[in-house]
Amino acid sequence: MSAFLIYEHDNTSHKITKLSTHASQRIYDEKAEEQHHASMSHYRSIDSSVIDKGESHIPHFVSYIHLPIQQLVLEIMAIDLLPLPLPESADPTKFTNFGREVKGFDPATFSPEQFEELKDALYKYDALLFRNVDMTPEQQYALTKAFDPASENYGHGNKQTEADKKSILHPDLKTIPRVPQVQLIGNGMVYNHEGLAEARLKHPHHKTFHKTIVSQEDEDKGITRFYRWHIDAALYNLSPPKVTTLYALNVPQGPKQVVRYDDESGEELPVPLGTTAFVSGRTMFDILPKELKSVAARARVKYAPHPYVWMAPARAKSTGLGIESDGLESSFNDLPPWEESRRKLYPVLWKNPATGELSFQVHPCGVAELLIDPIPEGKPRDGALYPDGAHLTDLKEVRDLLYKMQRPAISPNLVYPHDWQEKDMVLFHNRGLLHSVVGAFKEDQVRAFHQCNLAASDEPTGPTPEDVKIWA
Repeated sequence: MSAFLIYEHDNTSHKITKLSTHASQRIYDEKAEEQHHASMSHYRSIDSSVIDKGESHIPHFVSYIHLPIQQLVLEIMAIDLLPLPLPESADPTKFTNFGREVKGFDPATFSPEQFEELKDALYKYDALLFRNVDMTPEQQYALTKAFDPASENYGHGNKQTEADKKSILHPDLKTIPRVPQVQLIGNGMVYNHEGLAEARLKHPHHKTFHKTIVSQEDEDKGITRFYRWHIDAALYNLSPPKVTTLYALNVPQGPKQVVRYDDESGEELPVPLGTTAFVSGRTMFDILPKELKSVAARARVKYAPHPYVWMAPARAKSTGLGIESDGLESSFNDLPPWEESRRKLYPVLWKNPATGELSFQVHPCGVAELLIDPIPEGKPRDGALYPDGAHLTDLKEVRDLLYKMQRPAISPNLVYPHDWQEKDMVLFHNRGLLHSVVGAFKEDQVRAFHQCNLAASDEPTGPTPEDVKIWA
């Protein structure tokens, strides 16, 4: 939306005074309108903060004005927020506060004032799309870091320890040498890229991680899966990043694929080739029945030490939402060295820092235990689950309960599958949604993205005691 600021100029004092602000409407007299069209380039160069202070020096174009007192209309370009293009499968009533395309903002170069407007938009809508962006790794790092200036390290650490090399994530990431916080991800061979002489990229494929797989015959027909629903987070030692930025450099074109859930629901979702799928953590919580809202508000999850090493031998569900309970996880004794104090224990619900809303934020693949507090004193206990609280350590019981709570939110009508174009940049609130890699590429289809997220300088905030009383 363009905002038009009305100023008054006094030729005698050579000062400009701000009178009022009007959005989406041009309000000025004939003389001002004439000058608006004649000197628009000057109008746009004005530093409004200088004008607001009533500084004695004034822009060059004011010399065109001959009236003793004249009202001017200065066009200040503000951020435009447009609804995302939803697929036919999506229920638009569930996306009123999720996702916006941003216009009027260059994510590669921005002022502190512009950033504050952007931050407000991100925390309100959780995912922001920028089209046709030119962005260096340094600029992408700067944008990501602006959301948490005290953060510094890549969200999963420096990828040099024994745990990093054994992690299930290890093959998927290539570090940009001069900006180690930015990772190159994608598919195929990439040459002479940002200091990397060559890099063999591999798009994660469900056949390497799921217990059951799509047949080659079906895959040739375009049938595919969600790979793994997750939050970008190490979940051990380091705090979950606040935001992630994904920048598309090379996007292969091809026919759409169809995600098949293969969980007896019969659900399917047509998706663009190589989409990234997003679901809202707010919606995940909002659609729960009362008794499960109560559990979510009272619960905390405890993650395994080095969870990506721990889960590596195991196999995921066909929906990509968690691990099958077949006892294949690594023993804690066989993991790289770890400390109990560095394991992560997080509330199931995370509070939005701007809106105060609660999002269901659990990475189901890494959870080892579930701790549930008792129903608060004075709250009804009839029909409540675990009214006296519980500490669940049986993996199957933990996973079954989490799956019951999270599965409804990944149904086709609640998934936003982004249709990537080259030079798209998606900025998303990593503490407000879950996302998944989707689909499969052929070896000769080259896909190159830059990804950046930073281990946060603080931990997520859970429900307040007042929140628990409301929802328990």
